Amino acid sequence: MRALTVTDAEYVNDYQLRLTFSDGTSQVVDFGPFLTNHPHPQHNKYRQLAHFKCFRIDRGNVVWGRDWDLIFPVSQLHQGYVAPAVY
Repeated sequence: MRALTVTDAEYVNDYQLRLTFSDGTSQVVDFGPFLTNHPHPQHNKYRQLAHFKCFRIDRGNVVWGRDWDLIFPVSQLHQGYVAPAVY
């Protein structure tokens, strides 16, 4: 069985992306709650929509930043949510 990957990502509005997965399903995921409640200063710039919109697909993941500053487990994205990181 192949690992689930993100095959396409499209900006919808605000902090929402429509993600398409390797199993043929798609999901709109709202990253807004994560970004507004996340305590890590490295991610603060992605609260600005201009930076948030600069995502890409890399090795089956939707990522932000040159060094993968922001990335989420594909399994969570597939279920339509992003959970806060535990430090």
